[in-house]
Amino acid sequence: MKQMGFMQRVQPLSVEELQQKLDSTRQDLFGLRLNAATSPVKDYSQYKKLRKQAARLLTAMQLKKADSVGSKQ
Repeated sequence: MKQMGFMQRVQPLSVEELQQKLDSTRQDLFGLRLNAATSPVKDYSQYKKLRKQAARLLTAMQLKKADSVGSKQ
C-alpha cells in the first residue's frame, strides 16, 4: 500500500530528478553508517527504510527508462 503512494509521488519526476533523490538517499544511508561507527544507533529501522527507498527509486528509474525506449520504437 505504501509503495503505491511512493510510486504515485515519483511518477511525475524525470529520470534526472529520480537520480538526484537516489543520490541523496545513498548519502543519508552512508551518513547513518558513519554515525553508527562512532556512536550508538537509536533507530536501526532507518537502515531498512533507506534501503527500500533506494530500491524503489531504482525501480521507478528503470520503469521510466523502459517507457522512453518503448515509446521510441
